[in-house]
Amino acid sequence: MKKITTILFTFQLCCICTVGWAQQIKIIVAADGSGNFKSIQAAINSLPINATQPVTIFIKNGKYDEKIYLEKSFVILEGEDKDKTIITQSIARDEWRCAHSDDWGVATINVDGSDITLKNLSIINSYGFDNDKDRMIYCKSDTSALKQKMIKPNGHQMALRTMSGTRFKAINCHFKSFAGDTVSPWNVEGGMFYFKDCIMEGGVDLYCPRGWAYAEGCTFFAHTGDAIIWHDGSANADSKTVLVHCSFDGYNGFKLGRYHRDAQFYLINCNFSNKMADKPISLVASAAKLNWGNRVYFFNCHRSGGDFAWFKNNLQTSLQHISPEEINANWVFANRWNPLIN
Repeated sequence: MKKITTILFTFQLCCICTVGWAQQIKIIVAADGSGNFKSIQAAINSLPINATQPVTIFIKNGKYDEKIYLEKSFVILEGEDKDKTIITQSIARDEWRCAHSDDWGVATINVDGSDITLKNLSIINSYGFDNDKDRMIYCKSDTSALKQKMIKPNGHQMALRTMSGTRFKAINCHFKSFAGDTVSPWNVEGGMFYFKDCIMEGGVDLYCPRGWAYAEGCTFFAHTGDAIIWHDGSANADSKTVLVHCSFDGYNGFKLGRYHRDAQFYLINCNFSNKMADKPISLVASAAKLNWGNRVYFFNCHRSGGDFAWFKNNLQTSLQHISPEEINANWVFANRWNPLIN
């Protein structure tokens, strides 16, 4: 019976690209062996490389100690329960780059495909929580004669890192690390990224999209670092990061945001805790030349304990000539992609 089931399952996967059965198939991952696979990576590896319709990998509750590599497209990773379906790794980016030439593999979930959806998952890079002391390691890429590098608990620790893909969305997910670059959706030329009802924790630039990004109903918490949000929109004057109905909290004196290259921020109906410092989103020291100036816009944002002047309503100064009611995902992505479908 087990052999017959395996044959039928394999046949279904083969049909995904030929007769559009993808919508009907839900691959089950369960650590206890009650599903089709015990590991998430094994389920991903079973998928065809040329799918044109989304396939759902449903992950039952449990703790999955896996580093995920997702190079295929049209994949939905859906957890049974956000708080009980946990994918976790302990990775220091600085240590990883000592032995690798790029960031592929630096995060708990590494994505290099398009049309990817994450739902109801906790995705954790636990390095900063697991290590509270500096570590000196051998680092072959280090420029010093001794080839040694200090790895700190508050260095970059990515829970999510995307590469060249686009049309990525995360719904009701919890991304968690102690330090920087927790959520790194990076594709400055064509990346379109959508986040809904997510929790994001980390350090400096813990949410740092490149390209076009829309976040709605998300909660951000800074454990450490100089800024929560960051944006790189240097490849296209229209690219932007938009945050609607989001809330921000963290350590006493946390700072809201910063940027190193051309960027464009829209914060609409957002709330800040009274721990937020009186420091505007601004350009930090950088050799990059700005082509489009300072583009940081607010509407109806408030801080518990009193507002600061720098986030007063100024949406009317945007060259986009947009009203707050018109700001939604379709506007951000210029109708190139509707993340509310599928």
